[in-house]
Amino acid sequence: MTGSLTVVGLGPGRAELTTPAASAALADATDLIGYGPYLDRIVAAPAGQRRHASDNRVELDRARHALELAASGKSVAVVSGGDPGVFAMAAAVFEAIEAGPAEWRALDIRVEPGVTAMLAAAAEIGAPLGSDFCAISLSDNLKSWTTITRRLEAACVGDFVIALYNPLSKARPHQLGEAFDILRRHKSPSSVIVMVRAAGSGEMRRITTTLGEVDPNKADMRTLVLIGSSATRLIARDGGEPWIYTPRREELAP
Repeated sequence: MTGSLTVVGLGPGRAELTTPAASAALADATDLIGYGPYLDRIVAAPAGQRRHASDNRVELDRARHALELAASGKSVAVVSGGDPGVFAMAAAVFEAIEAGPAEWRALDIRVEPGVTAMLAAAAEIGAPLGSDFCAISLSDNLKSWTTITRRLEAACVGDFVIALYNPLSKARPHQLGEAFDILRRHKSPSSVIVMVRAAGSGEMRRITTTLGEVDPNKADMRTLVLIGSSATRLIARDGGEPWIYTPRREELAP
């Protein structure tokens, strides 16, 4: 087959946080496929390049469309925000390949990484991911709330720093509050919570609080919620938000 498919991560927002390799893949593509707002972030386009926008909740359909175009000889770029391998389109592409026609397995498939929201949010506030951490999506569109609950509890038992993706939406406004209730059963009320909205963009804002005082209604789907471990620390600053970090050395834990 002469076609190819590259799954591209645009990064969190600012154009300079899109990697040169991702930009090159976008420029080389004959066809771009992705969620409409992500495609809108790509300003420059070579002559003749086609864009195929779709809704955010049709990932498998989007992946199949991209593979069909690649199988027909097109050079396709499937666009994700952040990193395409973190709760995003790379997994959907490989799921479609596994269930699809055998010839799709002969295609030239690549994944170009990007800066995911967890890393962008961490960089805005210091080094909260300096020790062991995990990432959990609170969306139950593709997995059960029972599974999410079990993973939250396990993360607490392991005393990981926790990054919560997809914390709140209009369809499920209650789940972040329920997640905090689960965390309160296992963690201290003084545990550090940071909500970082639109990390890595010019619209970034942060709320630093504690598990005992956090208001889940302050988050939305553009918010990354970071929950500190028992070792996570704040460094006060004059006239600014505190730096937050988690020591790498266990003996520094309080």
